[in-house]
Amino acid sequence: MASKTTAGSRTREKSATGIPTTMRAAAIDRFGSPDVLTIHTLPVPTPGPHEVLIEMHAAGVGIWDAAMRRGEYSDGTERFPLVLGTDGAGVIVAHGADVPTIKREDAEVWAYEFGNPKGGFYAEYVAVHADHAGRVPRELTILEAGASAVTGLTAQQGIDDHIQLRSRETILIFGATGAVGTLAVQFAKRHGTYVIATASSASGEQTMRDLGAQHVIDARAPNAAERLKSYAADGLNAILALAGGESLEQCADQLVEGGRLAYPNGVTPEPQKRPNVRVIAYDAVAGREEFERLNRAVADAHLKVIIAKTFKLEEAAKAHERLEQGHVIGRIALQIR
Repeated sequence: MASKTTAGSRTREKSATGIPTTMRAAAIDRFGSPDVLTIHTLPVPTPGPHEVLIEMHAAGVGIWDAAMRRGEYSDGTERFPLVLGTDGAGVIVAHGADVPTIKREDAEVWAYEFGNPKGGFYAEYVAVHADHAGRVPRELTILEAGASAVTGLTAQQGIDDHIQLRSRETILIFGATGAVGTLAVQFAKRHGTYVIATASSASGEQTMRDLGAQHVIDARAPNAAERLKSYAADGLNAILALAGGESLEQCADQLVEGGRLAYPNGVTPEPQKRPNVRVIAYDAVAGREEFERLNRAVADAHLKVIIAKTFKLEEAAKAHERLEQGHVIGRIALQIR
């Protein structure tokens, strides 16, 4: 599959395969505020036997990236410069000896790998395990896929695998305007369910309605519990919690016996355990089957990926500054090519 080459990369030394030996990457030399994130020139990673090398076109920017930048996930073994980014999309340009030959139509992929020892996705190239990459669905552009790989896996697995949402059930997507929530609303709708979403701004409320939520509440409003009860008179069957706190707990009081509350690990404060309710913490899982299932869900939902703002790779620090300002509807992305 043909891919674009940046003007800068044409002047770099290339290997026998035509792949540059060095690349630009947004990396940190120490933990700190967004301004520690700067452009470095680093070696292009070499894919191991079970890995693929992806020429990156777009990467997602998540709150977990900012936490990594601040050192909140540090275990003291990090090697600097540290390239951030856990997911993105691009074109496979090389693969390891134990990876089957990649068909031309399967070379455009989205991928997710957390804590990749060979470097993150804020780079012109990334090497990941072949099973952690899947073909970009026809319904999405490569930019949309780059902005929604891990968030798509998180939303779809939360709805389908952990909550196991069923037709005609009522679900509350709490924290619905974020990168995961905007996708979760759509994945829930495809099951024929009654979806209530939270939003704290007029633009957020309109986005939720555009994505198919039947009702939208501001969970921080004094009358939030009363409004929720009026929309779900028989109680909630499920909650996907993408934020925590007192407002969530008040909403969770309306879960029916046997209800389910699922949340991705990292939500703070963690939702409280409740009698007669299943409270499920989970992590997104990337694999060949997981990406195939996600692609089917994308098609079934006619998925719309909401991209709040796109930055260039060299603007990664600005992307983090915008992320930390909050009130991001959808996800921020880096356009690398």
